[in-house]
Amino acid sequence: MDAKILIESFAEFARSKNVDRPTMIRILEDVFRAMIRKKFETDENFDVTINADQGDLEIFRIREIVDDNSEDIWDFDKISLTDAQKIEPDFEIGEEVYEKIELEEFGRRAVQMARQTLIQRIKDLEKDILYNKYEEQVGEIISAEVYQILSREILLIDSEGNELVLPKGEQIPKDRFRKGDTVKAIVHRVDMINGNPKVILSRTSPVFLERLFENEVPEVYDGLITIIKIVREPGERAKVAVESYDDRIDPVGACVGMKGSRIHAVVRELQNENIDVINYTENLELYVSRALSPAKVSSISVNADTKRISVFLKPDQVSLAIGKGGHNIKLASRLVGYEIDVFRELSEYEEEDVVLEEFSDEIDEWIIDELKKTGLDTAKSVLALTKEDLIRRTELEEETIDEIFRILRTEFEQ
Repeated sequence: MDAKILIESFAEFARSKNVDRPTMIRILEDVFRAMIRKKFETDENFDVTINADQGDLEIFRIREIVDDNSEDIWDFDKISLTDAQKIEPDFEIGEEVYEKIELEEFGRRAVQMARQTLIQRIKDLEKDILYNKYEEQVGEIISAEVYQILSREILLIDSEGNELVLPKGEQIPKDRFRKGDTVKAIVHRVDMINGNPKVILSRTSPVFLERLFENEVPEVYDGLITIIKIVREPGERAKVAVESYDDRIDPVGACVGMKGSRIHAVVRELQNENIDVINYTENLELYVSRALSPAKVSSISVNADTKRISVFLKPDQVSLAIGKGGHNIKLASRLVGYEIDVFRELSEYEEEDVVLEEFSDEIDEWIIDELKKTGLDTAKSVLALTKEDLIRRTELEEETIDEIFRILRTEFEQ
């Protein structure tokens, strides 16, 4: 393989990988200089000129002519007068000899190795370019096409043919994709595994929801409305605390849009995830009350030392505060940064009811706490549910629930 074919084939490969010309020339020179060092032990007195467009390569060995008996004759950058005159008869001592080195002089094996090295250098460069490109886009939304669906992840390709990964744990549970579908997600992180960049996408991250709001709500994108915090149960429910420093702007109204036009686009992308947009306030009790929306809170008691909040609601509001699967109260707790305990206000006809703490000598305290987390703070509120309801709403075992029912029923039978 001559120099022209080697350089042209490399240049074509490099251009197909979108490598710029200066980088291409630098890689070529590095590889040829490595060949020179291997053959001549040094490349300090060599001049390498490359024209990638024409496929031209010129390598010159530069040496100073010294007398045949000189002590410096064995230096790498010196040549004896006799040897110099074999190249050009009229050379004299003190002049420099520019001796052209042909690629063939390095041997066929060295040239083949250089070709493989060039291709590998481009592939390594391609990996670095991919890593740096997506490292800069972490937290940003991108679109990619599904090309393979595996049990634990979905493989996608971007517009440049790069492979991206959407793991099962970063997918919304209701997501159902087919090959060829276009998927929106954020760049979650970029890992380097065995020298290969792995771009991880996410649709469950709160940042994904934040970017969707930026796309749909100009006031958020422009910074007129600030998203203070987002908490999510992907595919089920999300709570977004927003604030505006301009009194003329209603942050909640702007995010929801006329007849819900803005938020509907976000909800559709998140597989009908319910989104509560809440006006942020530093008034903790008011913030908690808003966080428990759509439930209406009657009163609140805050214990700053234990970071717990007791919330009292009318009986018909308890289930709203807790929400389907307990999502509403869990998200509210995460949003405000306090553990929230829900209690029912007793009406007149419920005065004969008994609070669960009265059974602490028969029921373990942790079990009572587990019941209270779901808004069950009295004996009758527990007995009003079926065993199946309790299994679904708590993490208690069936035998434990049977024993709770037995203890509570005995109280009222007496």
